[in-house]
Amino acid sequence: MTRRTLLAGTAGAATGAVLAEPAALAHRRPAPTVVLVHGAFADASGWYEVAAELTRAGYPVIAPPNPLRGVAADAAYLASILATLSGPLVLVAHSYGGMVVSNAATGNANVKALVYVAAFAPDEGDTVPGLQYRFPGSRVTPDALDFRPHPTGADAYIKKDLFRYAFAGDLPREKASLMWAGQRPLNASTFEEPSGVPAWRTIPSWYLAARNDQVIPVAAQRFMAQRAGSRVVEVAASHVAMMSQPAATADVIKRAAR
Repeated sequence: MTRRTLLAGTAGAATGAVLAEPAALAHRRPAPTVVLVHGAFADASGWYEVAAELTRAGYPVIAPPNPLRGVAADAAYLASILATLSGPLVLVAHSYGGMVVSNAATGNANVKALVYVAAFAPDEGDTVPGLQYRFPGSRVTPDALDFRPHPTGADAYIKKDLFRYAFAGDLPREKASLMWAGQRPLNASTFEEPSGVPAWRTIPSWYLAARNDQVIPVAAQRFMAQRAGSRVVEVAASHVAMMSQPAATADVIKRAAR
């Protein structure tokens, strides 16, 4: 064996070791925990099919309740949950949940990716109506809401005759009717509350835009996704894209998790 052959073989072995090491480490690296955050007029059950797909793929999943009491209060609540989770996290938000995730993840080094599913991706100072009505097309206007007083204010619900048409137009009528009956209300004062510094300024983000959304017009979704520098996927879906397109939603989340 010549000296040149020996050196080539040694270099090849060394190169092989370098190439193999990241693969071995990747195999041992634990999958990130996926945190699924629901929005207003809904609850965590909307994530069930997506959660099942992610669980089958080996991802730990948690879908905590969103109190829907206010941007700062809801973000503080979610941040307290995130503080109990170890290892890397991928936060996934639907609708108003995007306001919450964008604030709760700020400054949390464990959060490695954000995924917005037909969700608000606010910048500092943005409000829900300021983004929702920035472009025409939303059917969930103040006239579409029922306001029910409670001891410290009022809660907003989508009216029954508009719920399926505006919120869940591509779901079966019976399912949409049950969703209306069990909808979680949003504290009305939330509409006036500005967002803080958004986590997407420092954390990579993905965005699943719903082209047939009657709550957050797709033009608004595209605007927010572009501003946040998100990787964008679009689907022909209503506002509840995670329910009508669970496989596509789970696929985007897996991309972010990888």
